[in-house]
Amino acid sequence: MHSTLLFDRRQLLLAATATGLGALAPALWAQSKWPVKPIRFVVPFAPGGTSEIVARSVAAEMTKQLGQNVFVENKPGGAGVIAMEEVAKAAPDGHTLILGHVGTLAVNPYMLKHQPYDVNKDFIAVTLLAKVPNVFVVHADVPVKNFREFVAYVKQRPGQLNYGSAGNASAGHLAMEYLKLVTGMFITHIPYRGTGPQLTDLLAGRTQASSAGLPALSAHIKSGKLRAIAVGTQQRISQLPDVPTVAEMGFKDFETSQWYGILVPAGTPPEIVRRLQEEALKALRSSAVTERFANDNAVGGGGPSSEFSAFIGREQKIWSDIVKRAQIKAD
Repeated sequence: MHSTLLFDRRQLLLAATATGLGALAPALWAQSKWPVKPIRFVVPFAPGGTSEIVARSVAAEMTKQLGQNVFVENKPGGAGVIAMEEVAKAAPDGHTLILGHVGTLAVNPYMLKHQPYDVNKDFIAVTLLAKVPNVFVVHADVPVKNFREFVAYVKQRPGQLNYGSAGNASAGHLAMEYLKLVTGMFITHIPYRGTGPQLTDLLAGRTQASSAGLPALSAHIKSGKLRAIAVGTQQRISQLPDVPTVAEMGFKDFETSQWYGILVPAGTPPEIVRRLQEEALKALRSSAVTERFANDNAVGGGGPSSEFSAFIGREQKIWSDIVKRAQIKAD
């Protein structure tokens, strides 16, 4: 009877191994078959901003590559905390991603007193997708022609003008607060639930200024409804060759850009993280995405997880200092 039991166990083990259902096989099978269902790509802002444009461009190509729908879900609110908390608690199986950016990853940890997660422990950085130039704009009715005139105009009217942003800790909020720090301007921040809503009020003249990524502003600059007065990059950008950098205006070393990348919940298998990075890189190299990014002066990423993680660490050091010096708070 003992030999019969041994034989039965060996038979079962061989059968399990052959069918890929051995002790390690379930996890390996799941990873090799990933994705087995649609992939949810969460964007922590309302529709209409640069974050959504970047996410949808990449998601569309990844959908073609993977044979599963990669769908973008906008989930605004709470300076990105609502979306980040939800994704942190999601199953770590590669079917839930979040678009991380400078605000949620490099500023919130220092601006907010309490977060229901640790950005460095509860997420895995997959890959940087894009760096996008910040552009400073004013409504066409604001009687200034350039950056220097704008600074002087605001200083003559401290607290009387308003600027809108996509929300607390959004890239536009950070860029304007950084600008206020170096210029000594006092202009009031009006946070919205995304770039789309804040642009609605800016175009209507209910706010006077803003900073956002070029993709969301380009059409309105071309139409003359908004006037670009400066860019946050160290060099001028090809789409706006006549618009100076803030650094050119006498504020040496001033630099601020928007950046976006993919993160997944901690515990996601390394094989899936690597596959996600490879598929994102392939999407970034597609003609559809490269052409779109070129039109928006966006610089594509696609590097490995370790590279994106190190980049986030450097950005955290920079912005922790700026948050302290500029006394950036959650309005």
